[in-house]
Amino acid sequence: MKKYLFFDPEKCSACGACQLACMDQNDVDASTGAQPFRFTFTQEGRGGDLHFYSVSCMHCADAPCVMGCPSGCLTKSEEGFTLYDTTRCIGCHSCAMACPYGIPSFGPDGKMVKCDACYERQKAGLVPACVKVCPTGALTLLTETELKERQQARQRSRSQTMLKEFAV
Repeated sequence: MKKYLFFDPEKCSACGACQLACMDQNDVDASTGAQPFRFTFTQEGRGGDLHFYSVSCMHCADAPCVMGCPSGCLTKSEEGFTLYDTTRCIGCHSCAMACPYGIPSFGPDGKMVKCDACYERQKAGLVPACVKVCPTGALTLLTETELKERQQARQRSRSQTMLKEFAV
């Protein structure tokens, strides 16, 4: 069954809990300059309004990084997540060049690392660390059916808002 890491920007406060959970789960040592696989940031709009984001690997359906990897280090899981096997990585950086989001990074050993949606946690019946700690519910793990339902509900809400604006 396909699964998706869903991010709702309307619920995010950019508190950084997901980023810290990612660092803890993946043993990211920031003192060495290593970066977490999930980033949070705030963006100011033209009118001074603030927008909050939490970003990691997009786990693209047709992942360019998987297609660009000559060694088979990157694969797609049955659930749709982009996974990696560092024992197969040759450190060529082809995945990083192919990724439109600049997600793949490289450890001190020259091997590629990235978000794998805490795949081992999921296999153990747990949710990804970032989802577990998100205090506002901005990050959730959804099935394909749940994702479609949420997208349809959001579309209906936007349509109703537009109708109200035109009725005035």
